[in-house]
Amino acid sequence: MTLNPKNNQTNSTTLTFHGGAGSVTGSNFLLETGSIKILVDCGLFQGCNVCEDKTRAPFSYDPATIDYLFVTHAHIDHTGRIPKLVKDGFKGTIYSTLPTKELSGLMLMDSMRILASEAKEDKKPPLYSEKDVENSMRLWKTEQYHTDIPLKDNITVSFKDAGHILGSAMIEFKRGSKKLVMTGDLGNSPTPLLKDTEPITDANYLVMESVYGDRNHESRNERKRFLENIIESVALHKGVLLIPAFSVERTQEILFEIEQMVETKQIPSIPVFIDSPLAIAVTDIYKKYDDYFNKDVKYGISSGNEIFSFSQLHLTKTREASKAIFAAHDPKIIIAGSGMSHGGRIVHHEKRYLPKQTTTLLIVGYQAPGSLGRQLQEGAKKVTILGDEVAVNAKVVEARSYSSHKDSDALLRFAEKTIDSVEKVFVVMGEMKSSTFLTQRLRDYLGIDAVAPREGDSVMLDF
Repeated sequence: MTLNPKNNQTNSTTLTFHGGAGSVTGSNFLLETGSIKILVDCGLFQGCNVCEDKTRAPFSYDPATIDYLFVTHAHIDHTGRIPKLVKDGFKGTIYSTLPTKELSGLMLMDSMRILASEAKEDKKPPLYSEKDVENSMRLWKTEQYHTDIPLKDNITVSFKDAGHILGSAMIEFKRGSKKLVMTGDLGNSPTPLLKDTEPITDANYLVMESVYGDRNHESRNERKRFLENIIESVALHKGVLLIPAFSVERTQEILFEIEQMVETKQIPSIPVFIDSPLAIAVTDIYKKYDDYFNKDVKYGISSGNEIFSFSQLHLTKTREASKAIFAAHDPKIIIAGSGMSHGGRIVHHEKRYLPKQTTTLLIVGYQAPGSLGRQLQEGAKKVTILGDEVAVNAKVVEARSYSSHKDSDALLRFAEKTIDSVEKVFVVMGEMKSSTFLTQRLRDYLGIDAVAPREGDSVMLDF
């Protein structure tokens, strides 16, 4: 399908939605503008029955012809196929912020090991190798927010703070008097750690996410009280609180809030285990880039408050240390990856503790269709974990506002700020029901010309 707005200018750009349209994952957008080709993101497809096939499929463009790749942030559904892109012939330049590059290197190596293990089990060749990750990092350059990156065809690119995870960015393309902004994922501002999402007020074209386009989160104060009440209940009943958390941002936010509640004696001091080598390494990176934090956190650090550090915090890097958690007396809190319970150490804890009525499973982020996390979120009483059927007697609760994505109302407010200039909004990176719901709200409430493209759609822009 081709979407063709009226073209009144000499300049024209083709935008093609190669991934992240009609689905949450696989973010991959191609701009073709005169003599150059520019990709935004190159992520894995996750959480669907055909996702592995889509991830392994040849790119629908020739990677060798791509000049630039701009990366919005380090989540694997935005970066996970970059080594495959390089392996298949890409030799251009990759741009992101410095924290995104550092986090991506860490996460791509972790993803490579997981994908290689899965491929071996399925008797398939690995998607890419460690060498492909290393080659990707050699092509990778970094730039700060608000610094212009000049390209050919009179195009200038800059990063704006998306407030989603450390170093996350919206990509702003300027050409003459026109602006095209690709949001990547937009942060659930205000957050405990990061600065708020920057406003976009003068975009002519907006490609925006819609993960929570059809629903809203509870407030930050409500979620903090909710977490406090859960921890108090777990402590009282000598139970276990399991939190399947994404290694980047979600773990750090939750850890920061628990630390604050411990220090102010709002909750009993019980053992907290961060059972994820990746999350531990990511937390170390977060400590390096305190300039990306909001003013309250920066003030606390300057006053001598060391974040992500308190007496009952245990960082379990090795398998032996992870297994030893089982022997630790209850009550306890276990934060482990993966965030959708489709692998990682959390599944071992779920297999052991979900049958117990004293266990609480706290879901704090988006759960893709087909994932174990989605089954638990939807109330499954029996699930299969590591090949065994497991009864779910635990209490399963959800705190949507721990999501690092804006909710429906916040997305609407974000788009409203550019209402005077925007010609068209493309609603992407959401399940189709979320994307179409937000698209209709943009039309009905703001009078914006909005569409929800599908994978493979192309549009000609006056840009």
